[in-house]
Amino acid sequence: MTDKLYERDAYQQVFTATVLSCTATPQGYAVVLDRTAFFPEGGGQPYDTGRLGDARVLAVHTDGETITHTTDVPLLVGAAVEGRLDWSRRLDAMQQHTGEHILSGTLHRLYGAENVGFHIGDPYVRMDTSIPLTAQQLADAEAEANAAVRADTPVRCYIPDAATLAVTEYRSKKELEGPVRLVEAGGDRCACCGTHLARTGEVGLIKIVSFQHYKGGMRLLVACGQRAYRAVAEGWTDAEAAGRLLSAPVGSLTAAVTRLQSGEAQLKQRLAALQNALAAAYGAAATPGQPCTVWAEGADGDGLRRIAMAVAAQTGAPCCALAPGGQGLAYALAAAPDGDVRPACQALNGAFQGRGGGKPAFCQGSLADADEARVRAFLTEIL
Repeated sequence: MTDKLYERDAYQQVFTATVLSCTATPQGYAVVLDRTAFFPEGGGQPYDTGRLGDARVLAVHTDGETITHTTDVPLLVGAAVEGRLDWSRRLDAMQQHTGEHILSGTLHRLYGAENVGFHIGDPYVRMDTSIPLTAQQLADAEAEANAAVRADTPVRCYIPDAATLAVTEYRSKKELEGPVRLVEAGGDRCACCGTHLARTGEVGLIKIVSFQHYKGGMRLLVACGQRAYRAVAEGWTDAEAAGRLLSAPVGSLTAAVTRLQSGEAQLKQRLAALQNALAAAYGAAATPGQPCTVWAEGADGDGLRRIAMAVAAQTGAPCCALAPGGQGLAYALAAAPDGDVRPACQALNGAFQGRGGGKPAFCQGSLADADEARVRAFLTEIL
């Protein structure tokens, strides 16, 4: 069994060990030491990286007893080697993991929510809860968790004896047998094998970045420590940039966006009315019973649809409305009563590198290799 130095001192960055074995693998070299400060991936926490002598540690895994380090070059069996952790990676993992304990414990204490999933990813920590929670509940829990961070109380990691464990309440995702390592942080007690900070104040900040309903509960994306600072700073920068575009200060962006959406809705209504009037004008100018092609410069997809259908309805003949769009021309095909424009749509697509389709009464798409004159001539032959 590998001696797990990280369980006794999560802040140990440098250590010496003896190489017990070194085996070539497709990923590099599998190195086993008699002792290590490298944390192996597990419990939602990523593995440590760093160096063993001149070798880079690329990954660390465990089968529960033996810890295997994947290195880029081999190490001499029986030799003493100095290990050195990538401390920024380890400290980040400790901030995320300790912050997660505090937030999970707060959600459990306030609302009875169980943490049923946890993973320290990049750039955020993923947390899954057992029950749905409102935005206000999450905001209240976040505030209370950060109060625990500011209290700067000690974080305790220990393995109690069997008698003490039997009468101790703690959170755990599953039933555990044998010795159990407990972590106490910010009023929470949880079974955990990971590495943690010495005091809650070192977490710095806990921020719920986003949340959504997931499998009967909630999926939270959370940032702690330096990650939380970056998330808040980037969000503030983005909000300020949006505020300049909206001529509104941060704090009043929602009202500004609401006004913008209201104005956009009114413009869409006016545009629809104008497109209907334009469609009626095209229909009035068309020859009854005669298939036609209409050039509708500036019309969007909905406008082309309105024009083609209005003209076909008034003339009783198929109509194709064209306008610049996509990588060439956009088109809308409307059929005569009881007609089918799908063959014409397929022919257009085949002749002009087009994409599109629809139903017998109406098809729509775009043509990449086309110009108005060529398409008009083609349509004269097929409509």
